Amino acid sequence: MWIPEDNEMNDRAEILDFMKRFSFATIITSKDNIPTATHLPFLVRIANEKVILTSHFAKANEHWKSIENNTILVIFNEPHAYISPKLYDKELNVPTWNYLAVHAYGKGIIIPQSDKVMNVLNATVLNYEQDYQEQWQALPENYKRNLSKGIVAFEIEIFDLQAKKKISQNKTEAEKHRIIDSLSKSEDSNERLIAAYMLKNQ
Repeated sequence: MWIPEDNEMNDRAEILDFMKRFSFATIITSKDNIPTATHLPFLVRIANEKVILTSHFAKANEHWKSIENNTILVIFNEPHAYISPKLYDKELNVPTWNYLAVHAYGKGIIIPQSDKVMNVLNATVLNYEQDYQEQWQALPENYKRNLSKGIVAFEIEIFDLQAKKKISQNKTEAEKHRIIDSLSKSEDSNERLIAAYMLKNQ
């Protein structure tokens, strides 16, 4: 990913927080020079100082067959906003886009053991809806086991994290304030999120 110096995110904690917050990401692999992408929810954790991503495919989605022996790219991106040149000090300007994105490169392994696959399902439920835990645990074990047979769980050990935060860092304070004010009043949740990130980074 092309990242100008002003837009580079270097704080690992900030990067991980972003990945966890916007964890429905796009996983991309390539085979015979043809890229394949799938949109999946990811669990993000640190193990032995390494960033580990965990998720699962539907077994019917043959993308899982490309997980091992290939470099994998997972893209985390969510909030973004069109920035009107009307918000700048000078008329000699053009529209642009503010956004945040993380590109995670790694190597993947399939999780074949049925008990570990169940652990992935349990962890996913816990991560996304803690209130559902009691109902999930009460479901018949054979029902959950049958569910687990229809998925392929996997892990990715990340060897390169590239993170970009383009939120008008190169603009004047007056311009930033106008952009924040405009985006904060928007009905678009993405634009309000960008305003919040801009406020946080002032």
